[in-house]
Amino acid sequence: MDSYQATHQLQHSGAGGSTRSPLTVLDLWLGFLISPDEIEKLGRRRPDIFANGWVEMGFCISVLGSMMMAEFLISGFSVLLPVLIEDTGIDPNQRTWPVTVFSLVTGSLLLPFGRLTDMFGGFPIYLGGISWVTLWAIVGGFSRTLPMVLATRALQGVGAAAFLPAGTTLLGTTYRPGPRKNAVFSLYGGCAPLGFFSGIIVAGLTGEFLYWGWFFWIASILLAVLCTITFFCVPHEWRRGDWSSMDWWGCLTSMASLSLLTYAITDASHVDRHWGSPQIIVTFILGLIALAAFIYVEGWVATSPLLPFDLFAIKYIGPLFLALFFACGCFGIYLFYASFYIQTVLEIPPLLAAVWFAPMAAGGIIIALVGGVTLHRLPGTILLVISGTGFSLCALLFALMPDNPNYWAWVFPAMVCSTIGIDIGFNVSGIFITTSVPKHQQGLAGACINGLVFLGISFFLGWADFAVSRRADNGLGESYKVAFWFAVGCGATVVLLVLGFVRIGRAKSDLTSSGPLEILK
Repeated sequence: MDSYQATHQLQHSGAGGSTRSPLTVLDLWLGFLISPDEIEKLGRRRPDIFANGWVEMGFCISVLGSMMMAEFLISGFSVLLPVLIEDTGIDPNQRTWPVTVFSLVTGSLLLPFGRLTDMFGGFPIYLGGISWVTLWAIVGGFSRTLPMVLATRALQGVGAAAFLPAGTTLLGTTYRPGPRKNAVFSLYGGCAPLGFFSGIIVAGLTGEFLYWGWFFWIASILLAVLCTITFFCVPHEWRRGDWSSMDWWGCLTSMASLSLLTYAITDASHVDRHWGSPQIIVTFILGLIALAAFIYVEGWVATSPLLPFDLFAIKYIGPLFLALFFACGCFGIYLFYASFYIQTVLEIPPLLAAVWFAPMAAGGIIIALVGGVTLHRLPGTILLVISGTGFSLCALLFALMPDNPNYWAWVFPAMVCSTIGIDIGFNVSGIFITTSVPKHQQGLAGACINGLVFLGISFFLGWADFAVSRRADNGLGESYKVAFWFAVGCGATVVLLVLGFVRIGRAKSDLTSSGPLEILK
């Protein structure tokens, strides 16, 4: 790379255009003095904000652990629910909402909390979110009625909506583009299947050998440890936010639209007449009206919109968002119906079923370690195609699975493919998005990444559930395979979107607007 190319990267890397901070004359002049080796050095060295390697390790344990705990609370509760229903006397026909309310609340509040993170900094929102979930995990263990279960799960979702975008913000602002950031983001993505598997194991053990409330109390202990590590190891970055910059109308319309639409899609398969039911029709129409109002507010009313339209000026980000939305939908369908298929159709006991998911955890760790040294060597587009292929194959294996499958021939490769899909896709998308937006919009980046995950799962799982209910007369196994075929279509759509519309290069060390000044430190 010559001096002209270095300066060109300084001007155009990442978001480009209206989302980049303006360059000073000094920045441009220093750009001519930076060699590729110096740029690479910036991408590999420990951030100066950490006093030593132990502090950096504590920081990573805290943020990566938060991703684990979010997945822990989602997957484990699904396994725990049958025991909880039997113990508390909750109507089994009302089992859907205790599972979905966490994801619904989290997905609906991610954009508002992303804005709060940009206003006040990542540390206070992150620590507040972790502390809030800790409190309501303790209370959740004492729940005895359906309203209390729903309330505690919803309030846990509020905390997750706070710490997830804040955690992504902390990673995005602390690490600059390069191999070190690639490694940390790979580990961050790898913690999702590890947390998912851990939640299943702990829920299975507590449900079978202990009182089910211990699932929540164990979670609260782990979260309390994260709170302590956060206080001592996460940089105490505070900003004096201006409440006048909060997009209140955007908050209201976004929460209303996402809640109403998700409710209609999720509940359509559980009411009489399905989509012909008046409550579903009215809710869905109100959701569309609220969504139209949100778009109008963001584009033509709000002075500081929650979702600024100039975000989509970043090249390839629109198709990437859509691909990530379909990818998370495929992953959500696979996880939900693979768990039910293994336990109800193949009649595998809960603890053994949890062990069958072990390749997801092991594969997540392996891919995380390998990803840290390969993301800056392979183009992101190729990696996303591999990810989409993994999504398609994991669902295809279950869709074609015989009645008495061999674990190593069918289930094991499906678990490996699902890990390839979610880990590679999440890592590439996360690195590209956080690198492409300026520092003051990292909360928005975190909200978009995590929002697409939760909303993609809720949206497509609702449609898959509806498709399954329409084929219930064909038997449980065959009806579940309808969902798997739907997931295959979602995975194939990811591949087509990436091949047709997304071009992402290698996640190599790069300059930002502050890069030249960092060299001189």
